[in-house]
Parts: sequence; C-alpha cells; structure tokens
Amino acid sequence: MLLIKDATIWTMEGTNYERASILIEERKIKKIGENIDVPANTKIIDATGKIVMPGCIDAHCHLGMWEDAIGFEGADGNEMTDPVTPHLRGIDAINPLDRNFEEAREGGITTVATGPGSANVLGGQFAAIKTYGDRIDHMIVKEPLAQKCAFGENPKRVYNGKKQTPMTRMATAAILRDTLYKAKRYKEKLEASKDDLSKKPPYDMKLESLLPVLRREIPLKAHAHRADDIFTAIRIKKEFNVKMTLEHCTEGHLIVDELKEEGLSAIVGPSFGERPKVELKNTTFETPGILNNAGIKVAIMTDHPVIPVQYLPMCAAFATKAGMKEEEALKAITIYPAEILEIDDRVGSIKEGKDADLVIWDGHPFDLQTRVSYTIIDGKIVYEQN
Repeated sequence: MLLIKDATIWTMEGTNYERASILIEERKIKKIGENIDVPANTKIIDATGKIVMPGCIDAHCHLGMWEDAIGFEGADGNEMTDPVTPHLRGIDAINPLDRNFEEAREGGITTVATGPGSANVLGGQFAAIKTYGDRIDHMIVKEPLAQKCAFGENPKRVYNGKKQTPMTRMATAAILRDTLYKAKRYKEKLEASKDDLSKKPPYDMKLESLLPVLRREIPLKAHAHRADDIFTAIRIKKEFNVKMTLEHCTEGHLIVDELKEEGLSAIVGPSFGERPKVELKNTTFETPGILNNAGIKVAIMTDHPVIPVQYLPMCAAFATKAGMKEEEALKAITIYPAEILEIDDRVGSIKEGKDADLVIWDGHPFDLQTRVSYTIIDGKIVYEQN
C-alpha cells in the first residue's frame, strides 16, 4: 500500500481538499479523506504543502511514433504510400523505450492518446496508453481508441508531391466517403450472411478495420485546422452517422456558434510555436477558452513531437493567460480528455476505485518554476524528484 499524506488535493470531481490523504492499494485509489487509518507496512509520502492532481492526459500526440534524436529510423507515424491505410495500428510502431516516455513521466503526463500522423486521408488506429512500461501490450488503456482521418493541407501536400490523388480538398473528402461507403456495404454483407460462410464477402483488412467506426464503437479522430475543413468533417460524420472528435480545431474560435450547435468536443492544439503553413495562420491560445466559455468540452493537446509532451501543463497555462478559466484549463488536461476519449472510468480524476495515476507538484502546475515531486502510475512511483 501507498499513502500520500497531508496534501492539497485537486480531484477534478468537484470536491477539493486543503489537507487530506490518499490511500492506494493494488493499482487503485482506495480511499480519500482527512483521517485515514494507515495499515501496517504502508509506504508514506509526506506531501505537506504540495498539490496532488490526477495524472495529466494528452488527448492527441504521437508519442513513441517519432522517436527522439533518431531521424528516419525512428519515424514510424506516417505510411506515405497510400492515402487509405485504416488497417494500420499505432501500437505496432510505438517504442516505449524512447526517452520521451521518461520525459513525459517527469512532466506529470501519465496517459496519452497516440497514433498515426495526418499524411493520409485515413491513417490508422490510435491507442490510449499509460506512459510507463517497457512493453506496449501492458500499457494499453484502450485500443483501438479511434480511427485517424485527415483533412486540409497535409494529404494534399503529400500526394501532390507524388502526383496522385488526393491533390485537392474535394478528392480528400471523396476518398473518405468512398472508403466509408465500401466499409458500410462490407458490413451489410457480413451481417446478411450471418453464419453462412459461403455468403460472406472476401476478407478485406482495410474495411474490417473500419467496422468499429461504423458501429459507433470508436470515433473518427478528424485532423482539421481550417473552418471549412471542420465543416467538411462534420458533413461526412452526419452522412455516415459516425462518432467524431475534432482534432486541432485551430479556427474553432471563428465558428464557435456553429460548433456549439453541432455538440462536438474539440481537442485543441498545438498552439505554441510558429505558424509554418497557411491553415495555421489563425492559431491562438485564445481558442480553448473561447470554445470552453461557449459550453464546448475542450481538451488541450501537444501533438508531440510538435510540442514535447512534458509541456502539456505549460500549454494549459498559456490558455489560461489567454482567457481560459484556470479550473477549466486544469480539467482540459485531466478529466475532459478522459471523457472525450471515453476512458474516464479509469483515469482523469481522483476518485475511489479509479486507477492510481497521480502527480504531486511542489507548486502550482501552471507556474513554470514548479517541478513534479512524484509521478505515480497504477499505484507505482515511476518518477521521484532528486
């Protein structure tokens, strides 16, 4: 057992504690309170004067897909040979021994949604994983988590360079529609055949991988920066009655009323750094706050390695500086991403029965001078400040 003693606790569950303790048993949070009976042989962390929060969650990154300081050998996030690759699984390319995982833990990041990039119209399957472990199979929270699709400049740029479709936004949308329609027909034939093998359609790995999307078991994770691309994504979502999360949503603040009416969640970022392409010209840290203030559920992301994953709290701090409410910014890197990713039954808040994924800070997490004292994943101390 492990006890975190006498801490300020921000639960993200509506109840905070000025001075309380957390008892952890067998990977789970067993009890939270001001007076906890401590079993014998319990390891105790004295967190007096420190802040305990749920582990931070990055709802969109590519951790382990583009490895640190390697270059091409470690770049496994974009299979730029075919615009339709939904059958690819991110977990087959993630290297948990990449140094960035250690840096994630040092920064208080305990769970990430990671997967393929945005070169292809359909890029493959994301997974939600913990940031501690040496074998990806033992780190998975949910897989498949989502199916990556991309609109806008990236597919155009990649395939224009190859002189093949899609070279326009029209073609990107048409390819996505065509593939989803084929997957829908494949699904209908499978269902109609029931147990009659002679009537089943020939196995198609690409179409098979889209069945969870059509069954609304997982969403399309739609890379869309510009307002018109966001609306194209929503149009296709409605046509096929699938679930969708809006990724990046860079111009979301320009169409906030429309997005509120649609009722979708937004995973916003990366908002720090230069604007290297046209569709990023309206990038601003004001976007998360504007959307959130309108009642849209927002998660803040790094898009690692665009912004190193350990700086996720810094991105939330900048969003606060640009007008987002502080409590909402904290939720945008904890409980809101957990809810958007549909893994909030396990992570995202401090609640009895949830995974013991916790971060102990020596100051406010939005203060750039603050350091992580401890990171705990599944009840195990995985980082301790020297």
